[in-house]
Amino acid sequence: MLNQSSDLDRLFHALSDPARRAMVARLSHGPVSVSDLARPLPMSLPAAMQHLQVLESAGLVRSQKVGRVRTCAMQPGVLVQAEQWINACRAEWERLDRLGAYLQTLKNEGEGDGSGD
Repeated sequence: MLNQSSDLDRLFHALSDPARRAMVARLSHGPVSVSDLARPLPMSLPAAMQHLQVLESAGLVRSQKVGRVRTCAMQPGVLVQAEQWINACRAEWERLDRLGAYLQTLKNEGEGDGSGD
């Protein structure tokens, strides 16, 4: 099994490019051929294939060749790892927000009690 941090790094790298995110969005509606997936993108088919390789390396996409047609499909289970990381960060951010609000309350109470005179 690969290092979980490396897997997460590959996943976020794959999602960091707008063209790859567009591919993922299109694949979320169902499998599609590589040429159909590449058609709306402002790039050549070989460039689109390179983006697909990044998505496949991250485990987000799986492709299968039948005859002369290569079809790609989304592998949404991989996104669970990113979701877990984001949720862990969110819990920490929310804890810090509550701490910030509490400290602001203490500051406001301290300013209002007249102890600064």
